[in-house]
Amino acid sequence: MTENIAPATPDAIEMRMTRTLPATPDEVFDAYTDPEKQKVWFTILDETPGIVEITTDLRVGGQQSTVWGPDADTLFREVLTFVEIDRPHRLVTESTGSSPDGMTMSTHIEITFEAQGDAGEQTLVTVLQSGFPVPEVRDFFENDVWVGAFARIEAFLTR
Repeated sequence: MTENIAPATPDAIEMRMTRTLPATPDEVFDAYTDPEKQKVWFTILDETPGIVEITTDLRVGGQQSTVWGPDADTLFREVLTFVEIDRPHRLVTESTGSSPDGMTMSTHIEITFEAQGDAGEQTLVTVLQSGFPVPEVRDFFENDVWVGAFARIEAFLTR
């Protein structure tokens, strides 16, 4: 049975978090949006890499389709629609994802990439994601999903 969760509303639950990454905004933006780089960082911390399939049409109105998981029976899916692209400063997307148990959710994601340090050799990444149906889902994204993604991107950038 598939459970659908309503899309974001103006009073929907949101999450804001930041992370400083050891690379320029151009390098971080590209690591986050380039499908070949994503295929590397998605599994960079896994002892046994699983399935990762990514296609990206990086333009306003274009989409990124991602399928990942440990095996063919346990796949997560996400489709991002690009709403705003200001490389390498800002990226805005509408996200619709589904988990292996059939639950779906749509959220709005705004990400900014700000140069830090004297030579701009670091990037402050700020994520604002809204549309979570309940605080527990927001907390999972804040404490697990984004923390894991940032750790993987950082491992990719420093390898």
